[in-house]
Amino acid sequence: MPDFTDKLRPSQPDGPTTLARERQQSKISVDELSRHLLSSDGFLERQARVLPILQREPMLSKEKQQNLSRPERFKLGLARAKLLRRLTDQHQWSHEDYKMAEYLVDDVSPYFLHMEMFVTTIREQASEAQRAYWLPLIEEWKIIGAYGQTELGHGSNVRGLELEARWDSRTKEFVLHSPTLTASKWWNGSLGRIANHSIVVAQLLLPKPGSPDQYVSHGPHPFIVQVRDMKTHQPLDGVVIGDIGPKYGYVTMDNAYMLFDNFRIPHSAMLCRYSSVNPETGAYTKPEQPALVYGSLTYVRANIVHHARLVLARAVTVAVRYTAIRRQFQDRDSDKSGPEMSVLDYPTVQIRILPLLATTFALHYTGLAMRSVYQTTRNDVEQGDFRSLAHMHSMSSGLKSLCTMLAADGIETCRRALGGHGFGGGSGLIQLNNDYLSKPTVEGDNWMITQQVAAYLIKKMTAAAKSPNTPGADKTEAGFKDFIRNKQSAGQRQSVHDVLNRDQDIVKSFGLRATALAYDVYEQRVLKKQSWNNLLIQLHKLSKAQSQSILVATFYEALSTDNTLPNSSKDIMWDLYRLFALHTMENEGYEFFRCNAVSQADLNNLPARVQDLMARIRPHAVKLVDSWMIPDYLLDSALGRYDGRVYEDLYNRAHRLNPLNSITFNPNYWEEEIVKGSGDNGSGILSKL
Repeated sequence: MPDFTDKLRPSQPDGPTTLARERQQSKISVDELSRHLLSSDGFLERQARVLPILQREPMLSKEKQQNLSRPERFKLGLARAKLLRRLTDQHQWSHEDYKMAEYLVDDVSPYFLHMEMFVTTIREQASEAQRAYWLPLIEEWKIIGAYGQTELGHGSNVRGLELEARWDSRTKEFVLHSPTLTASKWWNGSLGRIANHSIVVAQLLLPKPGSPDQYVSHGPHPFIVQVRDMKTHQPLDGVVIGDIGPKYGYVTMDNAYMLFDNFRIPHSAMLCRYSSVNPETGAYTKPEQPALVYGSLTYVRANIVHHARLVLARAVTVAVRYTAIRRQFQDRDSDKSGPEMSVLDYPTVQIRILPLLATTFALHYTGLAMRSVYQTTRNDVEQGDFRSLAHMHSMSSGLKSLCTMLAADGIETCRRALGGHGFGGGSGLIQLNNDYLSKPTVEGDNWMITQQVAAYLIKKMTAAAKSPNTPGADKTEAGFKDFIRNKQSAGQRQSVHDVLNRDQDIVKSFGLRATALAYDVYEQRVLKKQSWNNLLIQLHKLSKAQSQSILVATFYEALSTDNTLPNSSKDIMWDLYRLFALHTMENEGYEFFRCNAVSQADLNNLPARVQDLMARIRPHAVKLVDSWMIPDYLLDSALGRYDGRVYEDLYNRAHRLNPLNSITFNPNYWEEEIVKGSGDNGSGILSKL
């Protein structure tokens, strides 16, 4: 039967016409800016090569996946993950090619922890002999591993983990035991239904010297443990394990619970690169640097920081394209018979979206810097040099907290700016939003880990205060010493930073605010002996200020020194830098004023300057999001389509792709039948409840 709606078209100007005009009004070269952002590690070439292969696979189609139940989505996720591994073999993909495929498919792979924390922990924590044995099995996927650290009762407090690894000197084995329900491993991805091995972090208990019946804890240590039979895939005797059930997101990930009942593992199970137990004497050798035990967490945090830009860029791409197309109301001060305004022309919409557009670029340069710091530090550690370890740990903790907050909050801000359609499945933000909600909590709760940043800065400020007139051990300490000398000689001075006219002064202002807050905390903690618990809010603010300072300084440094920045984009990129920094400064205005980092007059002028910057950026917004080169396959968004066919796609998803519309329901309450003509009274549904 003909469907008359097939011939209907949206009112004019339609989406394609609108986006074409948007792109014509900006002289930015999208290709040049994209190469500047994404070509250094082969990202663009890799995406162009891998994407067509994925789009040819029916299993990787995203058309109807939102309508599947959680068990169905998990099965599909596992089938897709297996397919990607086969495609890797077929096309001889590198590890980076495989990661690109995962990124584009946008399912959290059930193998994710195997490819990330499991293999990383073996590489970083295992001895040479252990690596020689385990790495070939892992890299060839002969075993599938996970990472079991977080427990039902303890997550962020790793030292408080309850699972025990008790040394039995008679059998030369460790005995894994869960003494309480809260000792259950919990949230450990890839472990609930898929993995057969796991890194298991447990309290190392050794006999007390002279009292062999008493045990002393030497803190949490990692062990590699087989948890399922390699043929039947059933849990081994003494192991209870399973999937924890529904979550906000991550429907394709089998987050686990796992408990042990006096489960014996060999001496070789303890990863012993940095610490060990002598099998003959039971003597313990502790790590030279305790923080090395948490190297895998730092690796994941660094990756999270680097990835945040692409996550936020997806949401901003949808928001910019759709709000450019969407029209609502005429300008009150213009001809009422004229066309409705583009929603993106309203400053109340711009203030929500355009600073986030600027944030994507700030996150980009900071992500590159974080990755560089991690790689440099790991190279130093491999050579036995641990001096930069504390700096990397502090930086990764603070940036993980701030960047995931910016991305997670930014996704939701973009969704709300989309109006009613932002609530629908056609937004493309449901899975992105739900999945990313985990990031402010996993790998260190965003509020808790900021204490690590504050502790590092207090230590640096304490060292600076002891000898302010001598050279600093590093850039941070040198800056603190300069602050202390100025404070001693001039007292509290008014800001001399001209943040409205000098870009470098913006960097200095952010640095001064962070340093002043560090000195305040040092004064309260070290000099006045305030309790740590009473200072927690101030510690969090200090970490946030320090991390914001890093984002601003890194953005400025990149624009000042990177000669790959295309000429067509330079001016607008500087405006994006100013918008990100000054919008942040406006939101944190009280702290900047209190720290004498900005004058009152400049603070008063910030709102007008921010609005002026948004007006200058607005004509380039569509091309700026285009530069992230996010394909429609990944966006899976009617609202954010590159071609602008928003309303056609929304209608197609509702009218043609929605399986609910192929079912004729019985609405009569006096009849038990649910589907017309089926005789189904809902008993099948009841059996699943």
